[in-house]
This record gives sequence, C-alpha cells and structure tokens, in this order.
Amino acid sequence: MEDKILAFLHKEIEMQHIPGAVISVSHNGKVLLEKAIGNRAVYPKELPMKQNTVFDLASLTKVVATLPVILKLIDDGEIRLDDTVAFFLPEFAQNGKERITLRHLLTHTSGLPAHKQFYIENLSTEQIMERIYAESLEVPSGSKVIYSDLGLITLYKIIELVTDQPFERFVEKEVFAPLEMVETGFNPTFQKDRYAATEYSEKLKDYKYGIVHDDNTESMGGVSGHAGLFSTIKDLQKFAEMIENNGVYKGKQILSETVLHLSRTNFTSFDQEYRGLGWILKSPVLSSCGDLFSAGAFGHTGFTGTSIWFDPEVNLNVILLTNRVHFGRHPHILRLRPRLHNMIRSYF
Repeated sequence: MEDKILAFLHKEIEMQHIPGAVISVSHNGKVLLEKAIGNRAVYPKELPMKQNTVFDLASLTKVVATLPVILKLIDDGEIRLDDTVAFFLPEFAQNGKERITLRHLLTHTSGLPAHKQFYIENLSTEQIMERIYAESLEVPSGSKVIYSDLGLITLYKIIELVTDQPFERFVEKEVFAPLEMVETGFNPTFQKDRYAATEYSEKLKDYKYGIVHDDNTESMGGVSGHAGLFSTIKDLQKFAEMIENNGVYKGKQILSETVLHLSRTNFTSFDQEYRGLGWILKSPVLSSCGDLFSAGAFGHTGFTGTSIWFDPEVNLNVILLTNRVHFGRHPHILRLRPRLHNMIRSYF
C-alpha cells in the first residue's frame, strides 16, 4: 500500500498539482502510514516537506475547533440545536433570519450566502458581524445546502458569548490541551522553517508562512470559526483517535459518545450534499472521499489542500495535508482526493 500511495502522490507533485504532502493512514487505531513527500515550498526555492511541518488547515478549522466546542456546549447543557441565532445575537433577526437555528448553521442549511469578500474593505470582526446581521438569505432556511463561511463565523461569535471567553482560549483549554495537541492553534509562532508555504501575498511581497491564507480570517485577526487553525499530522492523529474512540483520549472523556453519534447523523437527505453537524457525509455524488468509502463515512476538506476522512465501517481514517495553494487556486485537488481515497480504501 505504502509504495503505491507514495508513487501516486509523487506523480501529482511532478505534475505540479501539489508541492508536497504529509499523509497519515490509520486502521483499527494503528498508524499504518505516516510520510512526508515533496516540498513545503517550491518558490522562491525548494524546501523539503517534513513530518512535523505546520499546515494552515483552512476549513478543517470548522471540524477540529468549532465543532468540538459546539458539541461540548451541547454536552454541558449550555446550548441546544434548536436555539435560534437571534436568541444570542438579537441583531441577527433581520431580513427573514429570525428563525435560523444553530442546527441550520452547523448543517449549512441557513440559506446564508456561501462567501462574501469582507476583506476587500478591510473590515474588523465586529464590522463583519454587522454585515452578516444585515445579510439577506439566498434560499429559505432548511431548504438547501449552501456551504457557508458566514454561518461558521456566526457560530464563532455565539461560542464567545456563551463561554464569555475568546474563542481561541476556550478551544485550547477544552479541546487541544486535553488532547495534547501542543502544535495546534491560531496565529502560531513557530520558526518560519516549520511552515508549509501557501499563496503569494502582494501585501507581504512573499509567500505566506504561518499567516492565515483565508483573507476574511486575516481581516479578523487570524481567528474565526471557519478558518485560521494551524496544525501538524501528529496533532491531527490525536484528534482522530478521540473521534474514533467515542470521545475518549487516554482515558479522558472529551466528548460524549452520544453527541458524536448525533454529529454524524444525515440532516440533509433532501439534498445531493449530505451534511451532519459540521461534518461532510459520504454523498451520492462528488464525495471527496471517493467511491469506495462506505455510506457511513464522514470528514471534511480545507481550501489550502487539507482533508480528514473517517470510515467507521472498517475503522479507517486518512489525513492528507497539502499546501496546494502555493501553486495558485487550480482545482486539481478535487480529482486528487477521491482517487487517493479510492486507492487506500481498496486495501480494507
């Protein structure tokens, strides 16, 4: 298996679809493959990828930071899925948004637009929130999946209100510290040589190293519910172990088995894109986990080139970390991911 996977990734690197990658394949709780291949930067000069390279996780932030915090708050009786957003943020109840619930935000069925370029106006977090409060819906709530960063930005704000703490501090205390994820967080401060370089920044006159790739998150000071998290393969293996072990890590119950099971429920069977709470579920078409992962598979992807997928039917998880945006925003990753996962799943 290992030789075949590395040959596949090497070919993708040769075609300049990705500069390099760090990959982890775990089965029945045992890491079968953990390798770095290619480069963490190609421009202005080649710098080799290492297993401890720190990656901008992009939208994996949604399931590695925001989702576990929300699930913990459900476990602790602080929130419920049917709470309206307006209960916490009264200003949100404009333009038909008064009935949108936390469930809608988590399943991307709020009807909010997918994305807005707030960064063009260099808006602060509070100004971005005001824009979201005033936003109109694209479709009625609960009728369609529109994968929306705006919904996760809103959740991040709600988490801060409920916990009365900065989001990054709460997630560190309640999730990352208990999981011993010592190299995971927002606005990291590692040496430059630890990072996988992302896209070229005109403002910096350099590629981004350790500075969030997502422009709106950069406007928000590097912290949001939809992007901004940095991590390594080792730390994500710890997160995956907790998910596969029904919320337990080294004897500590981080999340309840019940709430984790709920998070993997299909809330959007009316749409072609199946969604749990935060998680992408294996869908009838265009699943990034490919064709062979079982119907119960769940995971997520990140725009920078990251992904994590679980197949509980065979106790398999695959973590792929790449910095494909170092070469720009070409969609090669959309074919790479499913083909890679098909190859891996064929062994189990």
